[in-house]
Amino acid sequence: MITSHCKNIGLHIKQVAGSVRASVACQLHSSVIERSSASGDEFQYIQKSKTPTMHFQKSLLRLPIPDLDKTCTRYLRSQKAILSPEEYKHTEEVVARFKGSPGPDLQAKLKLKDKNNKHTSYISAPWFDMYLRDRVPVVLNYNPFMAFVPETRLGYSDPLVRSTNILVASVRFMKTLRESLLEPVVYHLNPAKSDTDLFRRLTRWTPAALASYTAYAFKAFPLDMSQFVNLFNSTRIPEVGRDRLKSDDKARHMMVMKNGHIYVFDVFDKDGNILPPDHIHACMSYIYHDSTPSNKNSISIFTTENRDTWASLRAELLAAGNEAALDAIDTAAFNIVFDSAEVDMDPEKMYHTFLHGDANNRWFDKSFSLIFTADGQTALNFEHAWGDGVAVMSYFNEVSKSVKEQPYIHPDSRPANIDASQLVRRLEFKLTPSLEAAIQRSQHHYQTNTSALHVDVLESKVLGKDLCKQYKVSPDAIMQLGFQTAYYLQNGKSVATYESCSTAAFKHGRTETIRPATLETTQFAQAVAKSQPPSKAELKEMINECSKVHGNLTKEAAMGQGFDRHLFGLRKIAEGEGGPLPDLYTDPSYTKINHIIISTSTLPSTAISFGGFGPVVRDGFGVGYQIQNDWLGLVVSSYPPHRDGAGFVECAEKAYEIIHSALSS
Repeated sequence: MITSHCKNIGLHIKQVAGSVRASVACQLHSSVIERSSASGDEFQYIQKSKTPTMHFQKSLLRLPIPDLDKTCTRYLRSQKAILSPEEYKHTEEVVARFKGSPGPDLQAKLKLKDKNNKHTSYISAPWFDMYLRDRVPVVLNYNPFMAFVPETRLGYSDPLVRSTNILVASVRFMKTLRESLLEPVVYHLNPAKSDTDLFRRLTRWTPAALASYTAYAFKAFPLDMSQFVNLFNSTRIPEVGRDRLKSDDKARHMMVMKNGHIYVFDVFDKDGNILPPDHIHACMSYIYHDSTPSNKNSISIFTTENRDTWASLRAELLAAGNEAALDAIDTAAFNIVFDSAEVDMDPEKMYHTFLHGDANNRWFDKSFSLIFTADGQTALNFEHAWGDGVAVMSYFNEVSKSVKEQPYIHPDSRPANIDASQLVRRLEFKLTPSLEAAIQRSQHHYQTNTSALHVDVLESKVLGKDLCKQYKVSPDAIMQLGFQTAYYLQNGKSVATYESCSTAAFKHGRTETIRPATLETTQFAQAVAKSQPPSKAELKEMINECSKVHGNLTKEAAMGQGFDRHLFGLRKIAEGEGGPLPDLYTDPSYTKINHIIISTSTLPSTAISFGGFGPVVRDGFGVGYQIQNDWLGLVVSSYPPHRDGAGFVECAEKAYEIIHSALSS
């Protein structure tokens, strides 16, 4: 699901590759890199915030429940963009009846439930439940990936060097978080005034019950950090009907996969201190150079299965005596994967390797896995039920910065002179004939599912943020208008489209949906599709209106005023009462708007070079995108023959050329 997908798909791959080659060509030997000290308190923490990590949590505003009439109005406006006149008239009547009854009664019950649960938000529990009850495999359907910017320093892209440096930075982040020394995540609307020492002193001195209000006075917005507890030592556990999240913040070990084998070793000592970098380097080196033949029958393939199937297989594994090995996986800090693939900076190879790859060598249920290819490229693949982008991106950005500025392992570093074979344990599993047969079946299912996925890429310099600012239009609105126009040029209609928006400015906020398919985007798409389109001046006026409407939709979503989560919450109240659902939820138009044909997401972090996720429906597109100062890029996933990704990309390129031509007229 794209909402949760928090994914950046910034794709300037060829340019990135060129910059890597140029940088490596002129790179000095690693000995010129300033060496970081691995002793003392400084090594143990990635930062030492004077403001406690969860200082703002108690005083965060609560996620509002929108007015029922406004939700119905917003819902109808979005429906009108994708329905025929006949369909819309019927849906208008259905909504009118819902507003009369039972909508107000459900609204009152939702508000009462929210009032009685002030420690959380009205969407939090149902949203967790939605993820954990879904029985489809997490791979392709939920887990996204984000690739790190390529390492440019000579020797530092070596998989062993890079993985050890990222592991060291990760456990430093982990310890900092555990001891409440990680700086709270705050969105600064005016960084010049709020991202300052004065702001930090004032908010730190303000009691926790009021701290967020002090931040608001600076136009700074603390973000909910409740999901951070499941970032480390956490795994999604399959159970029949509904999965659960398992975590153990006392666990001290790490998990590493190579050639279908799973290894564990401690990264903290018995007192909770991070072990020295050369010690961690020695353990990682032992695994990296282990010559044990590949395991072609790894139980990790089970994490790609239907969740009920996997739950039954896990029960068999436990009955066969594998409880200790599974617990070691479940409670490990996170997962590191050494992958034998070489991706050659090729977008399609990277996409398939990092989104799914060799399932014998993945554990998709871990909170997140870091994947290192044989040629030194790195990506994060994460499970989505436990949280959204705030926690993942906070970790991703901070670790990227730390590895860049303060690597502890260098190309000429030597591992500690210790016997790592006594510290690293390769997990062994007892398999029954039934489990061995299940492995073969799961591998066949996985191959069938992943081979159907197709990827297409567009990189274009026709538009960028600079030009959008010059023409006073929203870069995100322009990207979304391109998707709408492309689909219309290809298929002659507008369809349900999803863009994720975080509501983390509220306590236990998750996400809200921006609906980019609007009456205005449809009008523009119809205009450019005509044999004799309007003048460029008229098109430019339409573009400005599309940008304005999209901006308003984005503001509403960020403030918890979208209609999707509200209707979802009302539906959950109705389902809890039993009996038939209100007509609104059985109306074919409700099904239609929630059958997401164009699922989109962006994540404009400069620490990310590339990323992706699968379509959320078989006949849909998964569109990850990024717009930088002077270029834009998108990766489009699809399942041919249900959808033609190459044709969509071709139409998108044409759409952005039309938009640029109109803007520059």
